[in-house]
Amino acid sequence: MRFLTRSLMGLFLLALTLGLLAAAGFAVKSALDARASGGGRPAAARERVFAANVVTLDFTTITPELTAYGEVRSTRRLELRASAAGTIADLSPNFEEGAAVAAGEVLVQLDPAEARAVRDSAAASLAEAEAALAQATRALDITRDDLSAAERQAVLRQSALERQRAIDAKGLGKAADTETAELALSTAEQAVLTKRAALSSAQATLDQAQNSRRRAEIALAEAERKLDETQIRAEFPGLLAQVTAVRGGIVSNNEMLAELIDPAALEVAFRVSNAQYARLTDAEGRLIQAPATVTLDAQGAMLQAQARLVRVGAAVDEGLTGRLLFARLEQGAASFRAGDFVTVRLQEPALENVAQVPAAAVGADGRVLVLAEGDRLQDAPVEVLRRQGDAVLIRAATLRAGQEIVAERTPLLGTGLKLRPLRPAQDGAAIPAPEETIALDPERRARLLAFVEGNSRMSEDNKTRLRAQLALDQVPVSVVTRLEERIGG
Repeated sequence: MRFLTRSLMGLFLLALTLGLLAAAGFAVKSALDARASGGGRPAAARERVFAANVVTLDFTTITPELTAYGEVRSTRRLELRASAAGTIADLSPNFEEGAAVAAGEVLVQLDPAEARAVRDSAAASLAEAEAALAQATRALDITRDDLSAAERQAVLRQSALERQRAIDAKGLGKAADTETAELALSTAEQAVLTKRAALSSAQATLDQAQNSRRRAEIALAEAERKLDETQIRAEFPGLLAQVTAVRGGIVSNNEMLAELIDPAALEVAFRVSNAQYARLTDAEGRLIQAPATVTLDAQGAMLQAQARLVRVGAAVDEGLTGRLLFARLEQGAASFRAGDFVTVRLQEPALENVAQVPAAAVGADGRVLVLAEGDRLQDAPVEVLRRQGDAVLIRAATLRAGQEIVAERTPLLGTGLKLRPLRPAQDGAAIPAPEETIALDPERRARLLAFVEGNSRMSEDNKTRLRAQLALDQVPVSVVTRLEERIGG
């Protein structure tokens, strides 16, 4: 029994060994055949023709467009604040977030009882001051009359003294009468001085009464102002924002109740680089009044408004560069609100003799591939003036209108290569169909890879490119056909 088992095991190992040897021999023979077929029959060298999209140069006058992003602001804003502490007695029906109010409309009414009492007290004080002024005026008039009477009395006493002295000169008078007349004149003159002092006092009293009336008028005006401040009005038509006041609420002095924004006075603030700002100035360095288009993306619905540059920021904020520009919204600003983040497109001064081409057509070295005679590629230097999204504006002294350049440069394209140009559709012509591809089974893919690896006439660059193409799920049919023709299968 043990002998039979060992015999069967030996036969199995022998069969397995023979099978492995047969497989190895087949693999060696296949490799030798492939190598012999590749090296024994040299393939005819054929120039490879690449295909690429081309565009035609059209040198003309183009107005570049500068794109920036900014924020909509209102140039007319007013913070509604309580001028004094108090209780909110009443609110306007329009006093709510986003409501439109008219100029002069009473928005908030504070409790006016205390302010009205102060106003009435000031009015009473003014009435008292006016009564005191009237009394002082009358007293001054009476004092002036007393002074006039005293002066007339003094004049009469002077006349009597002169008559008495004339009588004495004739020897008919008496010394006692003369002395009595002189004493009467002195008394009259003293009375005049007393009346003048009384007039001065009356005048001072009048001045004090006038000053008291002025103070009373000022106090009344202040009281009326404070009474008026219990009513908070809209100084201009606009929209309310940040509304916090409620009826019956107690507010403190200078507390903010809401903000009034004028929706008709909107502008957009945006920042540009120094180079972009230089293109928006004239020869004297002043900002030009360039037109602009402001766009707001409202969930797919594009809202647009026309604007115009008006000014530039006075200073550069710390940590920032460039210039802050302001453009005033003109037509179509009704749909915008302060705080919107918008896109601004400015029209720069026009550029002459420039062409617009895809950005991918210009290499990092500032050169393009030109389709020359015989569909050969040549490179030419160009000057990139502006970048417009996925396109650039170029100017080239060595190129002329009507020439074609490669629309998208790739590492496979270079000077001297032959190109099969793919031109865009014109006049209904169809665009060339993309290259046909095929899916390879593992055996076919392995056969082609073995041929590529064993071909000693093929450069390493071509081998690397073919390996990459054969590793794709969909391999170009032209590549497969060309390799199989060389293999001979």
